[in-house]
Amino acid sequence: MKSLKVVFLGTPEFAKTSLAAIHQSHHEVVGVVTVADKASGRGQKINQSPVKVFATENKIPVFQPEKLRDPEFLEALRKLEADVFVVVAFRMMPKVLFEMPEMGTFNLHASLLPDYRGAAPINYAVINGEEKTGATTFFINEKIDEGNILLQEELSVLPDETAGSLHDRLMEMGSKLVVKTLDGLAENTITEKPQPVVEHPKNAFKIFKEDTRIDWTKNSKAIHQFILGMSPYPAAFTSLKIGDEEKGLKIFSGKFEILNHNQSAGSLDISKNEFKIYTQDGIYFPLELQLEGKKRMNIKDFLNGFRNFDEIKMA
Repeated sequence: MKSLKVVFLGTPEFAKTSLAAIHQSHHEVVGVVTVADKASGRGQKINQSPVKVFATENKIPVFQPEKLRDPEFLEALRKLEADVFVVVAFRMMPKVLFEMPEMGTFNLHASLLPDYRGAAPINYAVINGEEKTGATTFFINEKIDEGNILLQEELSVLPDETAGSLHDRLMEMGSKLVVKTLDGLAENTITEKPQPVVEHPKNAFKIFKEDTRIDWTKNSKAIHQFILGMSPYPAAFTSLKIGDEEKGLKIFSGKFEILNHNQSAGSLDISKNEFKIYTQDGIYFPLELQLEGKKRMNIKDFLNGFRNFDEIKMA
Protein backbone atom coordinates (compact mmCIF):
# COMPACT_ATOMS: atom_id res chain seq x y z
CA MET A 1 0.00 0.00 0.00
CA LYS A 2 1.21 3.49 -0.86
CA SER A 3 2.64 5.51 2.03
CA LEU A 4 1.60 9.16 2.37
CA LYS A 5 3.69 11.98 3.80
CA VAL A 6 1.56 13.69 6.45
CA VAL A 7 1.67 16.99 8.33
CA PHE A 8 -0.43 16.73 11.48
CA LEU A 9 -2.13 19.71 13.14
CA GLY A 10 -3.62 19.37 16.63
CA THR A 11 -3.20 20.11 20.32
CA PRO A 12 -4.97 18.06 23.07
CA GLU A 13 -4.93 14.40 24.09
CA PHE A 14 -7.77 13.70 21.68
CA ALA A 15 -5.47 14.79 18.84
CA LYS A 16 -2.37 13.04 20.21
CA THR A 17 -4.09 9.66 19.97
CA SER A 18 -4.67 10.16 16.24
CA LEU A 19 -1.09 11.36 15.77
CA ALA A 20 0.18 8.23 17.50
CA ALA A 21 -1.99 6.02 15.29
CA ILE A 22 -0.63 7.63 12.12
CA HIS A 23 2.94 7.38 13.41
CA GLN A 24 2.44 3.66 14.10
CA SER A 25 0.98 3.07 10.62
CA HIS A 26 2.93 2.80 7.37
CA HIS A 27 2.31 6.50 6.66
CA GLU A 28 5.03 9.02 7.50
CA VAL A 29 4.45 12.04 9.76
CA VAL A 30 6.92 14.62 8.41
CA GLY A 31 5.86 17.49 10.67
CA VAL A 32 3.52 18.55 13.46
CA VAL A 33 1.85 21.92 14.03
CA THR A 34 0.54 22.69 17.50
CA VAL A 35 -0.17 25.51 19.94
CA ALA A 36 2.63 27.51 21.54
CA ASP A 37 3.85 26.43 24.99
CA LYS A 38 1.96 28.14 27.81
CA ALA A 39 2.75 29.03 31.41
CA SER A 40 0.06 28.00 33.90
CA GLY A 41 -0.51 27.28 37.57
CA ARG A 42 0.88 28.98 40.65
CA GLY A 43 4.46 28.44 39.62
CA GLN A 44 3.76 29.48 36.02
CA LYS A 45 5.23 26.21 34.85
CA ILE A 46 5.66 25.95 31.08
CA ASN A 47 3.32 23.31 29.68
CA GLN A 48 3.61 21.66 26.28
CA SER A 49 0.62 20.29 24.40
CA PRO A 50 0.20 16.48 24.37
CA VAL A 51 0.78 16.60 20.60
CA LYS A 52 4.12 18.38 21.04
CA VAL A 53 5.22 15.98 23.77
CA PHE A 54 4.53 12.97 21.54
CA ALA A 55 6.19 14.57 18.50
CA THR A 56 9.29 15.52 20.48
CA GLU A 57 9.61 12.04 22.00
CA ASN A 58 9.42 10.55 18.51
CA LYS A 59 11.76 13.09 16.87
CA ILE A 60 9.09 14.58 14.60
CA PRO A 61 9.69 18.24 13.61
CA VAL A 62 7.38 20.58 15.55
CA PHE A 63 6.07 23.98 14.43
CA GLN A 64 4.40 26.40 16.87
CA PRO A 65 3.61 29.56 14.88
CA GLU A 66 1.85 32.48 16.53
CA LYS A 67 0.18 33.25 13.20
CA LEU A 68 -0.76 30.58 10.66
CA ARG A 69 -0.19 33.02 7.80
CA ASP A 70 3.42 33.66 8.81
CA PRO A 71 5.48 33.47 5.56
CA GLU A 72 8.44 31.68 7.17
CA PHE A 73 6.17 29.07 8.71
CA LEU A 74 4.32 28.48 5.42
CA GLU A 75 7.57 28.14 3.50
CA ALA A 76 8.92 25.65 6.05
CA LEU A 77 5.79 23.53 5.61
CA ARG A 78 6.06 23.64 1.81
CA LYS A 79 9.60 22.26 2.03
CA LEU A 80 8.23 19.15 3.79
CA GLU A 81 6.38 18.27 0.56
CA ALA A 82 3.54 16.55 2.42
CA ASP A 83 0.87 14.75 0.41
CA VAL A 84 -1.88 15.57 2.89
CA PHE A 85 -2.54 17.54 6.09
CA VAL A 86 -4.52 15.93 8.92
CA VAL A 87 -6.29 18.15 11.47
CA VAL A 88 -7.65 17.01 14.84
CA ALA A 89 -8.81 19.50 17.50
CA PHE A 90 -6.96 22.51 16.14
CA ARG A 91 -7.95 26.09 15.35
CA MET A 92 -9.38 27.84 12.31
CA MET A 93 -7.02 27.57 9.34
CA PRO A 94 -6.49 30.07 6.51
CA LYS A 95 -7.06 28.96 2.93
CA VAL A 96 -3.37 29.38 2.09
CA LEU A 97 -2.64 26.65 4.65
CA PHE A 98 -5.37 24.06 4.08
CA GLU A 99 -4.96 24.23 0.28
CA MET A 100 -1.20 23.68 0.44
CA PRO A 101 -0.92 19.87 0.11
CA GLU A 102 -1.70 18.23 -3.22
CA MET A 103 -4.29 15.86 -1.72
CA GLY A 104 -5.86 18.52 0.49
CA THR A 105 -6.46 18.78 4.24
CA PHE A 106 -8.92 16.66 6.17
CA ASN A 107 -10.29 16.99 9.68
CA LEU A 108 -11.55 14.49 12.24
CA HIS A 109 -14.76 15.70 13.90
CA ALA A 110 -16.40 13.90 16.82
CA SER A 111 -19.95 13.74 15.45
CA LEU A 112 -21.92 12.41 12.52
CA LEU A 113 -21.84 15.54 10.39
CA PRO A 114 -23.84 17.58 9.55
CA ASP A 115 -25.11 17.17 13.13
CA TYR A 116 -23.18 18.91 15.90
CA ARG A 117 -20.95 21.24 13.95
CA GLY A 118 -18.94 23.36 16.34
CA ALA A 119 -16.59 23.22 19.29
CA ALA A 120 -18.40 20.85 21.69
CA PRO A 121 -20.00 17.94 19.77
CA ILE A 122 -19.37 15.34 22.46
CA ASN A 123 -20.91 17.44 25.25
CA TYR A 124 -24.05 18.21 23.28
CA ALA A 125 -24.57 14.63 22.14
CA VAL A 126 -24.82 13.61 25.81
CA ILE A 127 -26.79 16.69 26.90
CA ASN A 128 -29.39 16.00 24.21
CA GLY A 129 -29.67 12.35 25.15
CA GLU A 130 -28.54 10.98 21.78
CA GLU A 131 -28.52 7.20 21.53
CA LYS A 132 -25.80 7.26 18.89
CA THR A 133 -23.08 9.59 17.70
CA GLY A 134 -19.81 8.93 15.88
CA ALA A 135 -16.90 10.47 14.03
CA THR A 136 -16.45 11.98 10.60
CA THR A 137 -13.43 12.72 8.45
CA PHE A 138 -14.02 15.50 5.93
CA PHE A 139 -12.08 17.85 3.69
CA ILE A 140 -11.64 21.32 5.18
CA ASN A 141 -12.98 24.31 3.28
CA GLU A 142 -13.69 27.93 4.21
CA LYS A 143 -16.87 27.07 6.15
CA ILE A 144 -16.69 25.58 9.63
CA ASP A 145 -17.25 21.79 9.60
CA GLU A 146 -19.06 21.89 6.24
CA GLY A 147 -16.57 20.27 3.84
CA ASN A 148 -17.13 17.10 1.83
CA ILE A 149 -17.36 13.91 3.89
CA LEU A 150 -14.73 11.19 3.42
CA LEU A 151 -15.64 8.53 6.01
CA GLN A 152 -18.04 8.20 8.93
CA GLU A 153 -18.44 5.66 11.69
CA GLU A 154 -21.22 5.36 14.28
CA LEU A 155 -20.84 4.76 18.01
CA SER A 156 -23.62 4.03 20.50
CA VAL A 157 -23.92 6.33 23.50
CA LEU A 158 -24.15 4.20 26.64
CA PRO A 159 -26.83 4.73 29.32
CA ASP A 160 -25.72 7.32 31.89
CA GLU A 161 -22.49 7.90 29.95
CA THR A 162 -20.56 11.08 30.73
CA ALA A 163 -19.00 13.33 28.14
CA GLY A 164 -15.62 12.23 29.49
CA SER A 165 -16.29 8.56 28.87
CA LEU A 166 -17.70 9.22 25.41
CA HIS A 167 -14.71 11.46 24.63
CA ASP A 168 -12.30 8.62 25.38
CA ARG A 169 -14.19 6.08 23.27
CA LEU A 170 -14.50 8.49 20.34
CA MET A 171 -10.81 9.35 20.68
CA GLU A 172 -9.83 5.72 20.12
CA MET A 173 -12.37 5.12 17.37
CA GLY A 174 -11.49 8.39 15.65
CA SER A 175 -7.78 7.59 15.56
CA LYS A 176 -8.51 4.39 13.63
CA LEU A 177 -10.82 6.30 11.28
CA VAL A 178 -8.02 8.78 10.53
CA VAL A 179 -5.66 5.98 9.47
CA LYS A 180 -8.44 4.33 7.47
CA THR A 181 -9.00 7.65 5.69
CA LEU A 182 -5.30 7.98 4.88
CA ASP A 183 -5.29 4.43 3.50
CA GLY A 184 -8.32 5.19 1.34
CA LEU A 185 -6.81 8.40 -0.02
CA ALA A 186 -3.54 6.61 -0.75
CA GLU A 187 -5.32 3.90 -2.74
CA ASN A 188 -7.93 6.27 -4.23
CA THR A 189 -10.79 4.16 -2.84
CA ILE A 190 -12.75 6.97 -1.12
CA THR A 191 -15.39 8.99 -2.93
CA GLU A 192 -15.94 12.28 -1.13
CA LYS A 193 -19.55 13.41 -0.84
CA PRO A 194 -21.18 16.73 0.07
CA GLN A 195 -22.80 16.96 3.48
CA PRO A 196 -26.59 16.63 3.46
CA VAL A 197 -28.50 19.89 3.74
CA VAL A 198 -30.34 19.94 7.07
CA GLU A 199 -33.08 22.50 7.68
CA HIS A 200 -32.67 22.49 11.47
CA PRO A 201 -29.15 21.22 12.26
CA LYS A 202 -28.13 20.23 15.78
CA ASN A 203 -25.39 22.66 16.79
CA ALA A 204 -22.49 22.29 19.22
CA PHE A 205 -21.57 25.86 20.06
CA LYS A 206 -18.58 26.65 22.26
CA ILE A 207 -19.45 26.31 25.95
CA PHE A 208 -18.83 29.28 28.22
CA LYS A 209 -18.91 29.41 32.04
CA GLU A 210 -22.48 30.69 32.31
CA ASP A 211 -23.66 27.95 29.93
CA THR A 212 -22.75 25.38 32.59
CA ARG A 213 -25.21 26.62 35.24
CA ILE A 214 -27.93 24.06 36.04
CA ASP A 215 -31.53 25.15 35.43
CA TRP A 216 -33.49 23.35 38.14
CA THR A 217 -36.84 24.35 36.59
CA LYS A 218 -36.29 21.81 33.83
CA ASN A 219 -37.43 18.20 34.07
CA SER A 220 -35.30 15.66 35.91
CA LYS A 221 -34.18 13.74 32.82
CA ALA A 222 -32.99 16.92 31.07
CA ILE A 223 -31.07 18.00 34.19
CA HIS A 224 -29.51 14.55 34.52
CA GLN A 225 -28.34 14.58 30.88
CA PHE A 226 -27.04 18.13 31.24
CA ILE A 227 -24.90 17.16 34.22
CA LEU A 228 -23.57 14.05 32.42
CA GLY A 229 -22.87 16.11 29.29
CA MET A 230 -20.78 18.58 31.26
CA SER A 231 -18.90 15.92 33.24
CA PRO A 232 -16.04 15.99 34.00
CA TYR A 233 -15.32 19.16 32.04
CA PRO A 234 -16.31 21.95 32.06
CA ALA A 235 -18.64 20.64 34.83
CA ALA A 236 -22.23 21.69 35.52
CA PHE A 237 -22.66 23.91 38.57
CA THR A 238 -25.18 25.51 40.86
CA SER A 239 -24.75 27.94 43.77
CA LEU A 240 -25.23 27.31 47.48
CA LYS A 241 -25.55 29.81 50.28
CA ILE A 242 -23.81 28.49 53.39
CA GLY A 243 -24.54 30.89 56.19
CA ASP A 244 -23.71 34.32 54.76
CA GLU A 245 -21.32 32.96 52.13
CA GLU A 246 -22.22 31.99 48.55
CA LYS A 247 -20.20 29.22 46.92
CA GLY A 248 -20.29 27.41 43.59
CA LEU A 249 -21.05 23.70 43.63
CA LYS A 250 -20.00 21.51 40.69
CA ILE A 251 -22.00 18.32 40.20
CA PHE A 252 -20.43 15.48 38.18
CA SER A 253 -22.96 12.68 38.56
CA GLY A 254 -26.17 11.74 40.29
CA LYS A 255 -29.53 10.03 39.92
CA PHE A 256 -33.12 11.21 39.78
CA GLU A 257 -36.61 10.14 40.74
CA ILE A 258 -39.85 11.23 39.09
CA LEU A 259 -42.58 12.08 41.60
CA ASN A 260 -45.21 14.67 42.41
CA HIS A 261 -44.31 17.26 45.04
CA ASN A 262 -45.29 20.72 46.15
CA GLN A 263 -41.75 22.11 46.53
CA SER A 264 -40.27 24.91 44.46
CA ALA A 265 -37.90 23.77 41.70
CA GLY A 266 -34.36 24.23 42.94
CA SER A 267 -35.18 24.02 46.65
CA LEU A 268 -33.05 21.81 48.90
CA ASP A 269 -33.69 19.06 51.40
CA ILE A 270 -30.36 18.23 53.01
CA SER A 271 -29.38 16.16 56.04
CA LYS A 272 -26.44 14.08 57.22
CA ASN A 273 -27.73 11.13 55.15
CA GLU A 274 -29.18 12.70 52.01
CA PHE A 275 -28.95 15.64 49.61
CA LYS A 276 -32.08 16.23 47.52
CA ILE A 277 -32.74 18.99 45.00
CA TYR A 278 -36.29 19.39 43.74
CA THR A 279 -36.88 19.68 39.99
CA GLN A 280 -39.93 20.42 37.88
CA ASP A 281 -41.14 16.82 38.03
CA GLY A 282 -39.17 15.08 40.75
CA ILE A 283 -35.96 15.00 42.78
CA TYR A 284 -32.30 14.97 41.79
CA PHE A 285 -29.74 13.27 44.07
CA PRO A 286 -26.11 14.44 43.53
CA LEU A 287 -23.58 11.62 43.95
CA GLU A 288 -20.25 13.26 43.00
CA LEU A 289 -19.67 16.93 43.63
CA GLN A 290 -17.12 19.61 44.40
CA LEU A 291 -17.73 22.66 46.56
CA GLU A 292 -15.78 25.77 45.59
CA GLY A 293 -12.39 25.67 47.31
CA LYS A 294 -12.64 21.93 48.05
CA LYS A 295 -11.67 18.75 46.23
CA ARG A 296 -14.05 16.53 44.28
CA MET A 297 -15.75 13.95 46.53
CA ASN A 298 -18.62 11.49 46.84
CA ILE A 299 -21.89 12.50 48.51
CA LYS A 300 -21.11 10.72 51.80
CA ASP A 301 -17.82 12.57 52.30
CA PHE A 302 -19.46 15.81 51.22
CA LEU A 303 -22.23 15.55 53.82
CA ASN A 304 -19.75 14.53 56.52
CA GLY A 305 -18.14 17.95 56.08
CA PHE A 306 -21.17 19.78 57.49
CA ARG A 307 -22.74 20.02 60.95
CA ASN A 308 -25.47 22.66 60.68
CA PHE A 309 -27.55 21.74 57.65
CA ASP A 310 -30.08 24.49 58.35
CA GLU A 311 -27.44 27.00 57.20
CA ILE A 312 -27.33 25.53 53.66
CA LYS A 313 -29.69 27.01 51.07
CA MET A 314 -29.80 27.25 47.29
CA ALA A 315 -28.44 30.65 46.28
